[in-house]
Amino acid sequence: MIRPASGADHDRLSAIQSAALDHPWPGLLDVAIDGPPLVLVLDENGPIAYALAVPDHPVAYLAEFAVAPPAQGQGHGTRLMDGLLDTLRSEGFETLRLTARADEERVRSFYERFGFSVTDHLPDHYDDGDGVLMVLDL
Repeated sequence: MIRPASGADHDRLSAIQSAALDHPWPGLLDVAIDGPPLVLVLDENGPIAYALAVPDHPVAYLAEFAVAPPAQGQGHGTRLMDGLLDTLRSEGFETLRLTARADEERVRSFYERFGFSVTDHLPDHYDDGDGVLMVLDL
């Protein structure tokens, strides 16, 4: 089931964030769970993945997308992304943006399957490398 996050999810989402993201930003998750950023959770007897999108209507920025490592590669990310896109479309958003590491082909390929395309290269965006801006028209 895909649902909005609640304060009760904080500890589990923090654990997923730490385990799944190379450079987690705990402070963002701390404030986002209670909004206004949108945090959706994929719940399978407890959270196993989450998406954190920052709204700036009509554009949203996907700040974090994380699947717990033991649950990766099983289609959970696809289910969560489908749910996020449906939610954003139903709320009238027109564009979803995100940044990704330029050298992470697996990550970029995942987003490209949903129709995201690279619109800009971001030299030195990360402490240890370049990034790309990816955009999807909803």
